[in-house]
Amino acid sequence: MQRIVLFAVALVIASAAFAQKDYPNRPLRMIVPWPPGQATDLVGRVMAQKMSEILGQQIVIDNRAGAGGMIGTDVAAKATPDGYTLLSASSGPVTINPLLQKAPYEAERELAPVANVCLSPYLLVAMPQFPAANAREFVALLKANPGKYSFASSGTGATGHLVAEWFNSIAGVQVTHVPYKGSVPALTDVIAGRVGYTFETIAATMPHVKSGRLKTYGLSLGRPSGLAPGIEPLATSANLTGFDAAAWIGVMVTAGTPKAVIAKLAAAAETAMQSAEVRERLFTVGVEVDYRRPDDFTRYLKEQTARYVDIIKKGNIKIE
Repeated sequence: MQRIVLFAVALVIASAAFAQKDYPNRPLRMIVPWPPGQATDLVGRVMAQKMSEILGQQIVIDNRAGAGGMIGTDVAAKATPDGYTLLSASSGPVTINPLLQKAPYEAERELAPVANVCLSPYLLVAMPQFPAANAREFVALLKANPGKYSFASSGTGATGHLVAEWFNSIAGVQVTHVPYKGSVPALTDVIAGRVGYTFETIAATMPHVKSGRLKTYGLSLGRPSGLAPGIEPLATSANLTGFDAAAWIGVMVTAGTPKAVIAKLAAAAETAMQSAEVRERLFTVGVEVDYRRPDDFTRYLKEQTARYVDIIKKGNIKIE
């Protein structure tokens, strides 16, 4: 009897090893927890197409929008851990939302990093008539007038909101937060001068900056970006040492996925990221390439979580 049990166990182990070696032998799906056309969706589609070519199997996009990205993220977290379900992951539902509200998943325990693909930087923008000529004057003006100015966000707890709160904290200014339901109405009121300023993505703000409807005081990244030529990082332009913020977008799988499978997916992602075509397509989406392998991505996620825990605590930020 013992021999039969040992044989059965050996057979299961051998079958699993063969399945991993043969992986992938059927189409995969990539869950995008946002509607089509959103940045995480566009980045996911770029990666899915190229990784499909590399892996020799189609990766089908499956949009599961809702609850600020948490519905689709939960589907990926609860999927069978066999490597056939990928997640186009991003900072909102993975890093930030679980810190502010009850999520149906534990990202650190239920999701495994494959590759960080890119960052979505933010610009600090205001109406052209805002009475400050540069970033240092901007900070000085806010400091000299505590409580007078306000800033807009696409919603309480949105990445842009927390980036702004971090900026306000480092700059040492007292301002009022005005949350909106989305970036479009927030930017509309900033352009009209009804709200002082906002932090929004380069993709959302650059068209307005180029048209002259908004002016920018600097970039949220700690380094210059080809997405915003000639625009200096706020870390240097406003003398805010250490200010380096952006939303991240990457690829993850369900935790428990075999290491050999994750390694194969990570290798495919790395090969994809070396493609000039992929980098060019990501640039057109309005994101900054920031490739990280699984181990580095894991460390980065821990750093991001610690940072936002601190921002939320200092700002006493709550979703009512």
